[in-house]
Amino acid sequence: MNTSLCEQLAAKLLERGWMLATAESCTGGLIAAACTELSGSSNWFERGFVTYSNEAKTELLGVDADLIAQHGAVSEVVARAMAFGAIRHSKARVSVAVTGVAGPTGGSAEKPVGTVWFGFQVDGQLSSETRRFPGDRAAVRSATVDHALRRLLELLGQGKNGTS
Repeated sequence: MNTSLCEQLAAKLLERGWMLATAESCTGGLIAAACTELSGSSNWFERGFVTYSNEAKTELLGVDADLIAQHGAVSEVVARAMAFGAIRHSKARVSVAVTGVAGPTGGSAEKPVGTVWFGFQVDGQLSSETRRFPGDRAAVRSATVDHALRRLLELLGQGKNGTS
């Protein structure tokens, strides 16, 4: 599925000696699954958190329940808190977090189906962004995995020790 992206990601992480952790909500572990399809991924993939419920985000990643109550699970602050929590609760130096509305239900005027917030932490630098992906549930989840891997590659290329 994303073998080439994962191979490129693996090479960038291995050359730095860094590990990756994922914190996934709407993808339910698909990013971690894509990464661990590669033989030898234990050399660069540290762990994955599937935090589908709000309680899981709080218990496993340390996301403040008040942030979720104030902004909703699908929000920039929660995506950033998830990415930060994945680093705090692992031995990884790089993390990606995703929280979104995969559909077909759950959308709203402010957060329509296909809305996904991404959080990234790379060597201490926290960033976030949102995307809206078209299509059904499977298409939204697949596009989310693809974007997460591509953006991680870009961020690793821009890092302090990175080469583009």
